[in-house]
Amino acid sequence: MEKGERRKKIVELLSTSTKELSGKYLATLLGVTRQVIVQDISILKSQGYDITSTARGYVLMNFKNEKKGITKIIAVKHPRERIREELECVIENGGKVLDVIVEHPLYGELRGNISIGTLDEVEKFMSALKTSNATPLLSLSNGVHLHTIETDNEESMKKVLKALSERHFLLK
Repeated sequence: MEKGERRKKIVELLSTSTKELSGKYLATLLGVTRQVIVQDISILKSQGYDITSTARGYVLMNFKNEKKGITKIIAVKHPRERIREELECVIENGGKVLDVIVEHPLYGELRGNISIGTLDEVEKFMSALKTSNATPLLSLSNGVHLHTIETDNEESMKKVLKALSERHFLLK
């Protein structure tokens, strides 16, 4: 399969998928290495495709399978020990946590795309955090960070914000 044809196939696969597709999965399916997929994704991004990389794989944004909802960036603060509680609070009240953002004194804004919308995804994220021994981004900013939250409608967003406020996560 030629490069152009392979990249067209990647866009097709991402546009019809309802979940992230891993680089390993795409590589196996297309008969190339994962590194080739990483390069193809970079080229597709440079061509204007809005492809987001998450820990679970790639997703094509702003396309027919994108969820149409309300998004809001919120400022929160809490210690590492409350990450699960914060994520579950958002999910249980009808939201999805798209990312985590911190301000770094040297690099500026650092963003991690996490795309967590179910309690199962919270569990997988927490397990990966524990087994990877990775430092969560909030550790770089004394617990202060931002999240982009997505909900289906304004009423759900209000519910998420109220719950986060009641549990003293929101910065005001």
